[in-house]
Amino acid sequence: MPPSHKTSQLCPNCRRLISRDEPRCPYCGIKSPGSWWKNNGLLHPFHDPDFFLTGLIGLNIAFFVFSVILNPGGTSMGMNPFGFLSPDNRSLLLLGATGTMPIAALHRWWSLVSASYLHGSLLHLVFNLIALRQIAPLVIQEYGLARMFTIYTLGGIGGFLLSYLAGIPLTIGASAAVCALIGAALYYGKSRGGSYGQQVYHQIGGWAMSIFAFGLLVPGINNWAHGGGMATGILCGLLLGYQENRREMFGHRLLGAACAVGTILVLVWAVTTAVIYRFF
Repeated sequence: MPPSHKTSQLCPNCRRLISRDEPRCPYCGIKSPGSWWKNNGLLHPFHDPDFFLTGLIGLNIAFFVFSVILNPGGTSMGMNPFGFLSPDNRSLLLLGATGTMPIAALHRWWSLVSASYLHGSLLHLVFNLIALRQIAPLVIQEYGLARMFTIYTLGGIGGFLLSYLAGIPLTIGASAAVCALIGAALYYGKSRGGSYGQQVYHQIGGWAMSIFAFGLLVPGINNWAHGGGMATGILCGLLLGYQENRREMFGHRLLGAACAVGTILVLVWAVTTAVIYRFF
């Protein structure tokens, strides 16, 4: 007899309907699937992809606004669209821009995380958020939300780490993390095969080629971060698997939650230290 609606729930791991008092999920075997922290704790945000993605976009916007407010006297308000509402380098450095200067000189390794949430102009922000909004739903569909955010976070770190090793002095932007999602989508399309896989692979491959062509033609684009992010995304796709060959499990959600907590801690630290240095 199936469990009643009062005593039933969706397993936090496999999302099948089970009884709340099951010691183990009869479908996937996870222990204590009815425990509070597995259903309402750190993993709860990963149950609503639209809410999570909106929050991620909002966090990028909030950090851009704060970077402008932090030093309004140094903000560009000219007619150049590429420089409109551009925070100065001091504000960006205080809030966690990364590169050889912040890491080698100031030992700010945490900037490998925070740099993904900073942008150099309004146009820079808009371009990256449009790309994120377009590619993230596909990666969520094929990998699950938790793995998407893990790829996004580790891709940003991997891209900026390669950029640091290449000697880039100061760099920011969500594009390394977005390129990691592109890399994961490329791996999915190539690995899955078939007409759908090939369609994904060719469409996303066109994006990847456009990004690198844009980086070669436009000065100031950090192709090292883009390439490192894409390579990290491919590696994450290989190691984490996608839904069709490895269903999203509790461990994937736990890793995604760890990335989320780590990101929040780094961003809170970045804001706190920036306010202290700027106003005290």
